[in-house]
Order: sequence, then structure tokens, then C-alpha cells
Amino acid sequence: MTPLLMFATLFVLVFAGIPVAFSMMIVSVIFGYTVFGDLLFLQLYGPLLHTASNFVLAAIPLFIFMGAVLERSGIARRLFHALQLWLGGMPGGLALATIAMCAIFAAASGVVGAVEIVVGLMAIPAMRRVGYRNDLIAGTICAGGSLGTIIPPSVIVVVYASIAQLSIGQLFAASLLPGALMVAFFVGYVLMRSLRRPQDAPSLPREDRAIPLGQKLWITATALLPPLLLIGMVLGSLLAGAASATEAAAVGAAGTLVLTLMFRELNLTMLREALGVTLRITSMIMLIVAGGTMFTSIFAVTGGSGLVRDTVELIGYGNAGLIAFLLLVVFFAGFVLDWVSIVLIFVPIFAPLVRSAGIDPIWFAMLVLVVIQTSYLTPPMAPSIFYLRSIAPKDMTYGDMYRGVLPFVAAQGLVLLALLLFPWLATWLPSILVGL
Repeated sequence: MTPLLMFATLFVLVFAGIPVAFSMMIVSVIFGYTVFGDLLFLQLYGPLLHTASNFVLAAIPLFIFMGAVLERSGIARRLFHALQLWLGGMPGGLALATIAMCAIFAAASGVVGAVEIVVGLMAIPAMRRVGYRNDLIAGTICAGGSLGTIIPPSVIVVVYASIAQLSIGQLFAASLLPGALMVAFFVGYVLMRSLRRPQDAPSLPREDRAIPLGQKLWITATALLPPLLLIGMVLGSLLAGAASATEAAAVGAAGTLVLTLMFRELNLTMLREALGVTLRITSMIMLIVAGGTMFTSIFAVTGGSGLVRDTVELIGYGNAGLIAFLLLVVFFAGFVLDWVSIVLIFVPIFAPLVRSAGIDPIWFAMLVLVVIQTSYLTPPMAPSIFYLRSIAPKDMTYGDMYRGVLPFVAAQGLVLLALLLFPWLATWLPSILVGL
């Protein structure tokens, strides 16, 4: 009964407007005191010390710094311009350029939310100028922004690997094919809608993309190659085993500064802003990590793991029932909690159950990440819509946004179905890395 009361109290505090990190800490202290009394803080010291000394989590501020520098430099602006030149003439070309931009930017920063804001500020005016429908604009930007959940180097993957004690390199490898499949489904929907209803997604006017081929190639080379080189440095060093996650993140952060310096965008003002954003986001994540660690330790002590196990046995249907139940919990939790809280609260509870059932933990991790990404887009709570609302014009209504994201939610459902039917989509590349 106590574990259920913990969750009920947590949700009451969250809905009351108390930040998630503080809500988890308050619940942990209240219910922990009933078990440990005056020894409570000594009991909580161990999990907090383990979290604070976790070397893997040191990669988080470095990846955030990469995204913050890219956001404030001219690299993102040049990349979007180059993609418009090549894709703008196709049906739904600006929407395709937006999705491609989000995929590349997600692979270069790994920060959910930042991708949506940065790309949205550039894509919304461009698409509205040529006459795109508001729902397609909203859906494309929200869906593209969600790619930061699964495309490596994702900060979510770093936290998940740390909590579940899995290899970050293998999780990054496992997310490559599902991430590529997600992009393909998004692109497929945009193309089908643009071909069926050209008025919803007009092509970019010829005069906006009619430049000499040599100039076009030069713009593409200077805009596209630097971020691709950065991605190759980070993922290549990690997947090849030449660097740990933290070392690869450091390589990416240093590479971002070098690229910014080459483009003459590096200055003290930009650097101070990037460091400020890095400090704020990292502090927020680590505070939630601390609260989540406290919450799950007290939840386990009060019998929470046994409660989950008994519930799964009551449902039945073996491993299929276990997976379905755990994924539904993650999906509905995504309506209320942010991704960090979901990973920190539920992964420590779910991981032992998954391992004892003989389920591949890497495959299950990909299922969880896709579900988290889906809950990020799914109304009514959809965090992606609240990110978009902060930058959207006033005549883009919540109705436009809700209608816009639903086809992309269906596309994410197809990716989840593909992973359930074909587990090798998540396990094949990690198995190759193990064999190297």
C-alpha cells in the first residue's frame, strides 16, 4: 500500500505545481522517515553519493554544451539554408528540410527540446511564407524535435545506460536503426500528404533556390560537412571503442568550439550564454537525478518492486504481458513526468524484472525510448506542444498542434510495432560491436 501512496502523493505534488525534483525529494523524506526514522538521511546518502560519483553522467553537460554552442552559432542557420536549396523544390520540400535538419541537429547535440526550439525558429517563418498549413508546420516541428530522444548521442540514452548499468556504446548503436526508421516514416507521411494535397505544402519558389551549381555546392559543403564531421567524431570514437561516452562528449564539445572559431562566430558573449544554458539545464537534470535516486531507493525498500512483480504475475501472459504492462506505465507516466523522471523512477524498478524474465535489456531499452518519444508528442499533455507554443505565432492554435502531431504519433507507433516484431532492429548493431 505504501508504494501506491508514494506515487499518489508524487502526482498530487506535481499537479500542485511543485517541480518534479522537489516533489520526489519531499515524498522520499516523508515516506522514508516512516521506515528509517532518524537514520533516513544516512540511508539516502549512499544512493546520492553513487550518483554524484558516476563518471558516465559527466557526459551530460558536455553534450548540452555542444547543443548550446550550435544553437547560438551560425552553423544551424547555414545548414537549414543548404537543405532548403536541395529539398525546397520537392513536394513538401520545406517540411522535409525541417525533418532532415532536426535529425542532423539531434545527432549533433542530443538535447530534447533544444532541437525543436532552434529548428522551429527558422522553419516556421519559412514554411508560413510559402503557404504551409499550420497543422503540418506544427506536426513537422514537434515530431522532428522528438528525434533528440532516440537519435544518438541522446542525453536520455546516457542517463538510461547509467541507471540500467548498460553499455552506452551499445545503446547508441541499438538506436541507430530505429532512429533511421523513425525519420523514414516521418518523411513518408510528409511526401504522401504533399502529393495528395499540394496546397498544404507548396514548393519553395524557384527564385529562392535558383543559384549557380558551383555556389550551391560550396554552400552545401561549408554548411553540411562541419556538423557531419562533428557527428562522426563523437559517434565514431564511441562506437569504435576508442573513447568512453564522457571522452567522446569532450571531443564533440571541443570540436564544436573549433568549428565555431572557424566560422568566426566565437566570442565571449556567445560563450557566456552557452555556458549559462549548460549550467541551468545540467543543474535541472542532476537535481532530478538526485530526487529520482532518493525516490526509487525508498520505493524499493517499502516493497515497490514486489508490488510491480505481483501485478505482472496477476496480469499473466508471460513476457508479452510483462512488456505490455511496463510500456503502458511508461506511456501514461509521460503525460505527467518529464523523460528524466520517467527513466529515474521506473528503470531501476523495471530493469531487474526484465533481466529475470530473460528479456534482452538493450531491446527493451529501445522500446522504452520509443514510448517516451511517443508520450512526448501525444496529447493532451504533449511536452512538445508546450515547447512549440513558446515560439509559435498567435494564429497557430492548440487545435492545429494537436491535429498536426497525431499522424506522427501513428508513425512512432509503427516503429514500436516494427521493434516488437523484429527485435534485430535494436540488437543487430550492438552484437556487431561486441564481436569487434
